[in-house]
Amino acid sequence: MTDEPPLRRRPTEELPGNAPQHPPSAQPQPAGERVDPADGGPVPLIAPRDGTPDPVAAPAEFAEVVARFAAGTGPVALDAERASGYRYSQRAYLVQLRRAGAGTALIDPLPLPDLSALDAVIGEAEWVLHAASQDLPCLAEVGLRPRRLFDTELAARLAGFERVGLAALTEQLLGFTLEKHHSAADWSSRPLPESWLTYAALDVELLTDLRDALDAELTRQGKSAWAAEEFAALVRTGARPPRVRAEPWRRTSGIHRLRGARAQARVRSMWYARDQIASRRDAAPGRVLPDSAIIAAAELDPKDEKTLLTLPGFGGRSVRRLARTWLAALDDARQLPEDSLPVSPTVEGPPPPHRWAERDPVAAGRLARSREVVIRIAGEHNLPPENLITPDSIRRLAWTPPEEVTEDTVAETLRGLNAREWQIALLTPDLTEALNPTP
Repeated sequence: MTDEPPLRRRPTEELPGNAPQHPPSAQPQPAGERVDPADGGPVPLIAPRDGTPDPVAAPAEFAEVVARFAAGTGPVALDAERASGYRYSQRAYLVQLRRAGAGTALIDPLPLPDLSALDAVIGEAEWVLHAASQDLPCLAEVGLRPRRLFDTELAARLAGFERVGLAALTEQLLGFTLEKHHSAADWSSRPLPESWLTYAALDVELLTDLRDALDAELTRQGKSAWAAEEFAALVRTGARPPRVRAEPWRRTSGIHRLRGARAQARVRSMWYARDQIASRRDAAPGRVLPDSAIIAAAELDPKDEKTLLTLPGFGGRSVRRLARTWLAALDDARQLPEDSLPVSPTVEGPPPPHRWAERDPVAAGRLARSREVVIRIAGEHNLPPENLITPDSIRRLAWTPPEEVTEDTVAETLRGLNAREWQIALLTPDLTEALNPTP
């Protein structure tokens, strides 16, 4: 529970799924001056209760923040803003924190790339984040790594909420509406506008209130232990950077339209040329050259600049300036010997489910029965099926079950697939039966 006095709540109203509603005051006010929201619906949250703080960008200011948060109590609400769609990296361009007794801080990690001094004073507290897996890697880059956390999005999924975005949950549980129109902004730009800073501060304003409401609902549903396992797993693995794909160029949008290894080689060559430029500029690859332009060039294989620049996606000035780079990439692909062309990648794990009936009808039956088990048990416990067990885990279990199918061997297989103990306990008996049906 947070040590910060919660904003005043209006009377509980019944929500779909019997979820409790604990709305705070209509406008965040200093302690002792809180007011109830007007009747008739949620209230727009337009300003933090303590005002919008200036971004912390100097060592002396940062030292003051460290001292404040060291003296604070209870959980620490955190968020980070990246510049996805604008920058090549996924680094944090703003870090927001709030704690009882410390208030809200906005930290600029560009001049302050090492926040480990802050980590040292808040590390043992519970951290509250929304969709923690999105922010933990970039927070780790600046030296912030939780030892305990509460993920409000994941908690909402486990509690059976259909809408789990921060704004939706804040409205449903706390009676406030949050504007999210700056969520896709270029947070790498400087100076950051005042309206953006207010938006960023509001993202942590009510996180601990939301944490308390969701924790109460998880307790009511008997799911607190499940959530604790999920949060502990996030602490162990959430800060890891995304796995680097062996052939990332194969995810170019529209590549399925191409036929032949030579066309794929053109995509590969142009993809890596673009990636080098994007990395050097720290620009999102799609802002250097859109995927649609790569596919168009791979289809036509233009030999000269005039032809290249007639293709969709090559009309912009910055793209035209790189025309020789794109033509060189296409020429490289054209010169490749046959034995250097792309080949179909080796598929790790089970084949696509639509091919199971043809390749192994018995396995296809196991998969169908196992999916039925997951859907039924998820429904019984008001859970999204993917939060009960990952679809990939079920596919792997059904494709290659244990040699001897028993509850012990099925449980051990699920454990090897990183299933949590609560998931294993719920699923093992019925999955064992599904994998080993009665003749």
